[in-house]
Amino acid sequence: MKRRQQPWVLLLASALLGACAVPSPYQKPTPPPEQPSGTPPAETRPGEPPSTTEEPQPLPAPVAREPTLGAASRALVSQAQTQVATKNYAIAASSIERALRIEPDNPLLWIELGKVRFAEGNYVQAENMGRKAVSMSVNAPRAQSSSWKLIADSFRARGKNIEAQEAQARSDSLNPG
Repeated sequence: MKRRQQPWVLLLASALLGACAVPSPYQKPTPPPEQPSGTPPAETRPGEPPSTTEEPQPLPAPVAREPTLGAASRALVSQAQTQVATKNYAIAASSIERALRIEPDNPLLWIELGKVRFAEGNYVQAENMGRKAVSMSVNAPRAQSSSWKLIADSFRARGKNIEAQEAQARSDSLNPG
């Protein structure tokens, strides 16, 4: 036989649980934490945040995070390098583009695609791939250096020697080794 709950029991239970969550108006408020001895109290005006005497800490220097290739992209790049060696540029570019569908934000793949474009004689596209890689390789000095080297090579191939020297200098400054 089922036992039926009385409505007043549920009402009483909910009232007791609710009373636990709300502080009683008869309770004494907790005092603010005390200042350590010898420390003057902080002076603040209403509506102003308390002033601190500590100087703000400088932001930490950005950590260099060099990009790496995943296993599938690494295999496709290796395949593309073999295809470039046999002057199969269209197929090599296709392999790198497949890798870019896997890792579109990896600057190393844009550098590799730029190298393929450079090998096939498309120096303007090689420069553009290098510039894209530079923009994606923030806090990655080795990747930026490789990107600027690709840009310098593309300028040199087009006879733009002053621009090539400037790009090469940027590459060298990022990777002195």
